[in-house]
Amino acid sequence: MTRLERLAAGLEDPLLVTSRVNVRYLVGLDSSNAALLVEPDGETSLFTDSRYALRAGAVQGVAFRQTRRNVVGELAELLAGRRVGVEGATLTVAQWETLRAGGVEPVLTQGVVERLRAVKDPGEIDALRAAAALSDLLFDELARQRFAGRTERELAWWIERRFRELGAEKVAFDVLVAAGVNGASPHAEVRDVPIPPGTLVTVDAGCVVDGYCSDCTRTFATGELPGQLAEIYALCRQAQQAGLDAVGPGVGGRDADAASRNPIQEAGYGEAYGHGMGHGIGLEVHEAPALRPESEDVLEAGNVVSVEPGIYLPGVGGVRIEDQVLVTEHGAERLTAFTKDLLTVG
Repeated sequence: MTRLERLAAGLEDPLLVTSRVNVRYLVGLDSSNAALLVEPDGETSLFTDSRYALRAGAVQGVAFRQTRRNVVGELAELLAGRRVGVEGATLTVAQWETLRAGGVEPVLTQGVVERLRAVKDPGEIDALRAAAALSDLLFDELARQRFAGRTERELAWWIERRFRELGAEKVAFDVLVAAGVNGASPHAEVRDVPIPPGTLVTVDAGCVVDGYCSDCTRTFATGELPGQLAEIYALCRQAQQAGLDAVGPGVGGRDADAASRNPIQEAGYGEAYGHGMGHGIGLEVHEAPALRPESEDVLEAGNVVSVEPGIYLPGVGGVRIEDQVLVTEHGAERLTAFTKDLLTVG
């Protein structure tokens, strides 16, 4: 079955797809101003304005209609009197009111297309493998770079530029380089501050290949470490391996998270691991399924997820280790293979 056929098979009402990523996933059109109407019988209409008309008209298997710039405003007229499912995560309140004012009965839905996206097909897995392989190449080159004395921002720019030079479309998210006490923030902002010797440096970076993302984190040492930093690195690596070992089909997201969390809690650092263990990766760097304490998701073959426990000590430093993992029929396969030995960089 095609993606549109799989989607239609689960619909009771027509679904208006307004998420840019979901439109791209379903029909291949990447547009900042497009919408799909998918009927329960599979009939699909694509709507966008003149800027995307040539590309939209070339999409196979859908009926294309060119609209005004205000796509949702025109859809309110075209769908008047109909009951239509809408994507609660992306449709704005203003657009909801526009549909209602035009006589449409919008019905809130959550995660309908995202649940399809969570299970990758072979072509998607190939793209994710390619992105992960590029990340491995990048981290291998990065490990031979000088860190100490360069600023976090300088090193982050080197990473972004090098990803492009290696063939990536772009970076998947803003590169994170967090040295010393800055590493105590899981989402630290890069600083124009020289990286000091004798500390940990967390690098979280990913790229996009054929539209699909990589996401990998490694933590490096810039010389001999104080005892507590060496201790939390070894503990985080143990926890990350426990998380990797737990990932497999039929495993609950909260259970996989707990596997990585237990060693850190037992060592007395439970409060220093505040975020979830991981998330799905695909066309977006954060998507379903979720691996965190409150997750209701259950892993299945074809999911691609991150496994990224961390330990963060304010005023001291932090460590995070992350791999990108494919859930298989019988377990899991790491897609990012760069070493997790604690490397000392210059």
